[in-house]
Amino acid sequence: MTLAPAVFGDIGLVAAALSALTFFPQVVHTWRTRSANGLSGPMLAIGASSMVLWLVYGLHEHNLPILLGNAVNLLFTLLLVFFKHHFRQLGEPEKPRPAPQP
Repeated sequence: MTLAPAVFGDIGLVAAALSALTFFPQVVHTWRTRSANGLSGPMLAIGASSMVLWLVYGLHEHNLPILLGNAVNLLFTLLLVFFKHHFRQLGEPEKPRPAPQP
């Protein structure tokens, strides 16, 4: 049994939608707590760079699932970068330090 090419396009769109949703809970949590202390700046920078490269590749390949998934993820990542900067400007409390080990 062979699957029609359209099925693989649909699989790609579902994968893109799921991928796009991966950052959404973090965006909501960061907004609700007004704290981005737990977010790693280097992780956000590397992730955003990766997503930009995927967008370039998706444009070259005319691949809609790659374009949609990475565009939404890049939007969420840039929103988290904004939150990290904005909440720090508002005087976000520092991360709690771990208790000293006896």
